[in-house]
Amino acid sequence: MAPRKNFRNQAKKEVKPAAVVNKNGVKVEASVAASGGGFSGTKIFTWFMVLALLGVWSSVAVVWFDLVDYDNVIGKLSAYDADGDGDFDVEDAKVLLGLKERPVSVLLREAKEDYAVKEPAAVPLPPISDDFIPDDSRDEATHPYEDENNAIDTKGELVEKAQPQQTVEESKQYNNQPGSYNNQPGSPETKETVQLRYNAEAESVPEPEADVEPEVESVPEPEADVEPEVESVPELEAEFVPELKAKKKKPKLLNKFEKTIKTEIDAAEKLRKKGKVEEAVRAFETLVLQYPQSPRCRYGKALAEDGLAEKMLSNDMLQKAIGTYKEASELPNATPDLIKATLKKRAERQQFLGRMRGALATLEKLVQIFPEDMALKNDLGVAHLLIGDNNSAKRVYEEVLATAPSDGFAKVHYGFILKSENKIAESIPFLRDGLESGDPGTDDGRFYFHLGDALQRMGDDSAYKWYERGHQRGHFASVWQRSLYNVDGLKAQPWWTPKDTGYMDLVKTLERNWRIIRDEAQSVMDKTTGLFVPEEENLREKGEWGQFTLWQQGKKAGESCRSVPKTCGLLERYPEATGCKRGQIKFSVMQPGTHVWPHTGPTNCRLRMHLGLVIPKTGCKIRCTNDTRAWEEGKVLIFDDSFEHEVWQDADSYRLIFIVDVWHPELTQYQRQTLSPI
Repeated sequence: MAPRKNFRNQAKKEVKPAAVVNKNGVKVEASVAASGGGFSGTKIFTWFMVLALLGVWSSVAVVWFDLVDYDNVIGKLSAYDADGDGDFDVEDAKVLLGLKERPVSVLLREAKEDYAVKEPAAVPLPPISDDFIPDDSRDEATHPYEDENNAIDTKGELVEKAQPQQTVEESKQYNNQPGSYNNQPGSPETKETVQLRYNAEAESVPEPEADVEPEVESVPEPEADVEPEVESVPELEAEFVPELKAKKKKPKLLNKFEKTIKTEIDAAEKLRKKGKVEEAVRAFETLVLQYPQSPRCRYGKALAEDGLAEKMLSNDMLQKAIGTYKEASELPNATPDLIKATLKKRAERQQFLGRMRGALATLEKLVQIFPEDMALKNDLGVAHLLIGDNNSAKRVYEEVLATAPSDGFAKVHYGFILKSENKIAESIPFLRDGLESGDPGTDDGRFYFHLGDALQRMGDDSAYKWYERGHQRGHFASVWQRSLYNVDGLKAQPWWTPKDTGYMDLVKTLERNWRIIRDEAQSVMDKTTGLFVPEEENLREKGEWGQFTLWQQGKKAGESCRSVPKTCGLLERYPEATGCKRGQIKFSVMQPGTHVWPHTGPTNCRLRMHLGLVIPKTGCKIRCTNDTRAWEEGKVLIFDDSFEHEVWQDADSYRLIFIVDVWHPELTQYQRQTLSPI
C-alpha cells in the first residue's frame, strides 16, 4: 500500500513533502495531507477506474521495463518463507499455522540472524582440577580422544574394556559377589544385551531443557494376573508414597546468554530426541562453531555423539562424547545443573567402557564441587566398590549416613560391605532397613540375596520371606533358584541325569577313568606343594576345604595341567566342559568337620558334575533344594548349582571329588560363544 499512497499524494501536489527520519534512522519524505475537503460521491467511481487502470499499466511496466527491485521484494518476502524453499506458498502457511514443522536449517539460520548479539563477558568458574586422577590410572581426561588397549574394537564394535586382573582379596569383596555392579563376572554380553545396557541411563541425569515434547512410545499396562503381588512392608508405605509424589525440580541448563539462542538449541535438540542423531551431531557442531563459549551447545553435542555411539556401536564415538562432556563442564558460565549433569554422564560412560578409575576421578570432582549432594557421594561409594576398594567405599557411606541417617541407598551398600567383612549380624539391619526404605537403587537382587544369606547364617528362617519378596520383585527365578546372571527360558530343575544333559560320552569317560583321575589328584594333595588353595568365597561355616583348579572361565591353567596330564588329556575333547566360560574344572578336598552354608551359584547357564574319587562310608552328603544325596566313588552326580545347595562333611577322613562344570545343554552355540565369563 505504501507505493500507491505515495502516488496519490504526489497527484495532489498541495504540499511539498518534508524530510523526516523513520524508525530505522533513514531520512524519507513524508507527505503532508492537504487541508482541502474529501471526495464527492460522484468522483469515487472515477477515481476507482483510474486506480484500476494504473494498476494494470503498472503491472505491464514491471514486466516489460523491469521497474521493480526483485532482490528487495524477495528479501521482504523471505520473512514469510517458513520452509526455506525461497518463496512463500501454501507450505509456508502451514508452517506458520503450526500444521507443519519448520526445517532445522531454517530455524538455525533465523535464530542466528535474530540473536546475533555479543556474548556476555564470561565470569570464569574455578577450573575443575584433574588432581584426583590416581597415579596408577591413565585416563582420557588429558587425552580425550586417544584410544586405549582393549577399549576400542578395531571394527568399531561397542565392547567393554577388559578389566585389569584383580587380586584374590579384591575378588572376595565386591566384584565377585552375586549381583556385582562390575560385569567381570557379568550378565550375558551379547550384542543385544550390550545395546540394552547402553540404553539404561542413570535416572538422576537430567535431560536438557527444550521446548520440544519428546516422543515416547506408550507402554501397555501389565495385566493384573501376570505380575504377582508383593507382600507389603508396613514401614515402607508411610515414607515411600510421598516420595513418589514429589515433583522433581527442573534443572537449569541454560545461562543468560544461552536463553537468547534457545530457539537454535531447541531445534538441534529436537533432532536428537527424535533419534536423528547424525543430523543432531551436525547441528550441534554448527552451534559450537558459532558459540564456542556456550556450555549448553557443547553438552548437546556430547549427548548427540553419545546417541550416535549407541547407534553405531562404536567406542571411538563414545570416547569422543566422553571428551566433549569434559569440555562442556569446564567452560565459563556453565550452570551448576549443567556441570552436574555433564560430569554424571561422563562418569557413567567411563564406567561403561570399563574405565573405573577414570569414572572414580570424575565422581570425586563432582563431590568436590557439590559436597552437599548425598546422591553424588553414594555414586562415589559405588565407584570405589567397582575397583575393589571397600575401605574407601565404607568411609564414603559412613559420611553419608552421618548426614542422612535414613538414606536407604547408603544403608544397603554399607550393609553389603559389612557382610563382605563377615560381620554378618551387623549387616542385617542396614540391608533390611535399606530395602524397606524403597529408595531408588535399593530394589536390587543382590541386596535381597545378601540379606537372606545373612539371615540364614544367623539361623533366622525369615530369610525365605526375603527370598520370596525378591522372587516377587522379579530378581529370582524362584525362592530356591536365586542366581542373578541368567538366560531366560532354560530348563530349570535341581537334579539331572546324564541322559537329561545329553553329555553321556563325557560322563562315561569320567566314570571309566575315575581311578586315573583319583591317583593324579592324590599325587598333588601334598600340603608342601601348595597346589590346593582354601576356598575363597566365604561359603564355609567351619572346617577346611581346598581346591585345585585346572580350567577357569574356559581357560586352561597350563601349570596345573602339567601336574595332572592324564586328567587334562581326558577332558581336552569335551568343549562343553573346557569351553564353559561360566564354570570351572577342579579337584575339591574337604576335611572332616566342614559345613558349607546354603548358597547358590551365580548363573543358570551351567550344570555341575561331581565325580566321587575318595568318599568315606558315612557322614558326607549334599542337599540341593529339599533333596539330599550322597556321593559314590566312581559315579557322577549332576545338579544345577543355581539352586540352593548345602554340604556336610562329618566323616572321619577327607572327601575328594572332581568338579566339572558344563554348559546348560539348551544354550545355543552362539550363546556359548558370546556369553561373558563368570
